[in-house]
Amino acid sequence: MKKVRAIIAMLATALVFGGGMAVISTPAEAEGSNSALVMTIAEVDLEGPAISDIVVTLQNTSGKAMTKVQVKVTGPINWSLYPDTHTLAALPPGATTTVTSEIHVPNSPASSVTRGFTATASYAGGDGVKTSFVERNQLTGTISGSLAELFNNVGTTTLGTTAQGNYDGEKNSFSRERLAEQGVTPGATIKAAGTEFTWPAAEAGKPDNVTGGGQTFKLTGQGSKLAFLGAGVANGASGETTVHYTDGSSSKGTFGFPNWGFQEPTAHGATLVKTTMGRNTPTGFMNQDVAYRLFTNTIAIDPAKTVSMVTLPSNANIHIFGVAFVPVAVVPPATTAPAAAIPE
Repeated sequence: MKKVRAIIAMLATALVFGGGMAVISTPAEAEGSNSALVMTIAEVDLEGPAISDIVVTLQNTSGKAMTKVQVKVTGPINWSLYPDTHTLAALPPGATTTVTSEIHVPNSPASSVTRGFTATASYAGGDGVKTSFVERNQLTGTISGSLAELFNNVGTTTLGTTAQGNYDGEKNSFSRERLAEQGVTPGATIKAAGTEFTWPAAEAGKPDNVTGGGQTFKLTGQGSKLAFLGAGVANGASGETTVHYTDGSSSKGTFGFPNWGFQEPTAHGATLVKTTMGRNTPTGFMNQDVAYRLFTNTIAIDPAKTVSMVTLPSNANIHIFGVAFVPVAVVPPATTAPAAAIPE
């Protein structure tokens, strides 16, 4: 059956051009968490070409029946979807039901792309005349298994591998010898930003950091923040990161790094972590009187959710050596002073 649907989808999507990322925004009138109509969108099969289902689950969490329930479903721009609207005469108190739309999924992209799906429902009864909204964002295409798989820049070199370095686009790089003096060696643990980073274990002269280009990689974990270790080139090394959660939702945050050699160490809200004097150039170690630095910066994430993937900023001036979760701070329980003894 899957093959038959795939063949039908190939014909149905012949005129679909790309199906880029849909821009999703919560309707102004949506009640969100104030609505007693709780909705979820199941994971959508994005392996195309195929006809896939968008299954929306609706639950009436109120003590009264909901009437005139209408659900509007949307998918990526230019993707054919039917039906896009569902009408329910009533939804009894405490009841759960589903509505299903079919969507034509085109060929899978070569690189990772975000696909967005939404459902907006209006109703009467229940907890009033309200609107409920839910969204699901999924990634499709090639997704790297780790940050290290994305490494595309040689940022550190030894005296014997200076010719391979090109951290700043001018063939210069951090000195591994000077970094080692600061405890920054392949595989070393670097404590900063309330967490621990693992320094890349790449061989000298091999890629050991990634420049921002909107790449997506898998990263699983939880925390209060997501921390980045790196340094910028030029003065505009900042951009927006998207954090994807296992429930299909996502959040965004902007971070940046100061220039590795010249800029205020607190630029973009960063924190200085390591300082080395001098750098490697194509002709050897030079600039011994100039400080070349590493920084950390963080973005907030939802501590109640589990992260599944991260999409980096689209800014090649940002160089990232490591990413780590900042644990949620544990507040110790309040202690009560013992009651004073009552004299007899």
